[in-house]
Amino acid sequence: MRTLVVGLGRAGADLHLPVLARARTSVRQLFDDRPIVACDPRRLPPERPGVSMVGSLAEAATLLDPGDTVAHVCTPPSVRAEVMAELAERGFRNVIAEKPLAADADDLARVIRLRRKHGLRIAVVEPWLTSSLTVRLMELVRGGTLGEPKSVSIVQNKPRFRRSLTRPSHLTAFDVELPHGVALALRLAGSARVTHAAGFDLTVGDVVVPRMGGARIGLRHNSGVRTEISSDLTSPVRERRITVEFEKGSAVGHYAVSDDDDHAQLTVTLNGRREHEVLRDDSLTEWVLRAYRLFHAAGDQHARGFAFATDVVQLLSVAKNICAEPVIPAARGEASPGPVAAHVR
Repeated sequence: MRTLVVGLGRAGADLHLPVLARARTSVRQLFDDRPIVACDPRRLPPERPGVSMVGSLAEAATLLDPGDTVAHVCTPPSVRAEVMAELAERGFRNVIAEKPLAADADDLARVIRLRRKHGLRIAVVEPWLTSSLTVRLMELVRGGTLGEPKSVSIVQNKPRFRRSLTRPSHLTAFDVELPHGVALALRLAGSARVTHAAGFDLTVGDVVVPRMGGARIGLRHNSGVRTEISSDLTSPVRERRITVEFEKGSAVGHYAVSDDDDHAQLTVTLNGRREHEVLRDDSLTEWVLRAYRLFHAAGDQHARGFAFATDVVQLLSVAKNICAEPVIPAARGEASPGPVAAHVR
């Protein structure tokens, strides 16, 4: 198959194009050897080897056969539906969409209608779900050695000042890291509802970027497990950590924090004994290879993943709506949850 990358910001230029280069080298039979076509109406970056840069989807369509092309939609969430609509009108049917699939419930409804009307096959980027660390965590949850899981805590911190101040591609911190965390929680503990959510602004001197400082969300799963997910985009350190508390022990995992490394770590504690593992984990490359293999297959092999991605968007949409409600003061002795926070009673 050939490849079209739409949107050349951080996700398109710095993640998808390098990952595609690795994937095309490692599993050549999945990919056409002609150059990747990349387009961004807002900018035309410098040429790079193996990539043909164009300025519009119209120009890209003249270089590609939509029937054997996978289109990577790496634009901001608020315009994903618009871009998918134009791709569908030009005959493209195989789509990889960056997370989150949509900015809110209304945009999600538009994407669902487009998928049904045009028969789109949409895969939503979720590399944590193909991560070797997630596989190990699932084995622990299902294996029973540690007993039943009781709670999950996910922390996703990183400094994101420059991008938030200069290129506001996301409207809230809920759209940056939390889609990974919510998807991971659903995979480990099953369906859930939002119990509480909070968000805060990014402030640098006199400059304030609303709702981009960080966010957190609480989930109650149908299985009885409770999950807390937090993301601080003003943190001085980078961290992607998950802690699963079981009846008889615990598991603490650390996902790779950037594309600079491709290893994860896991520490399991049982009866006072700790075991530590370092896991090879180039999860985004593995996810892309899996997505292309499913596009090669007949039918919509991505349908289940699409339904899962809609669940993630719906939970995040509920959290954003909660944060639009009046603040409920923290109890005496507790830290304030931030300028925008609320709970579901």
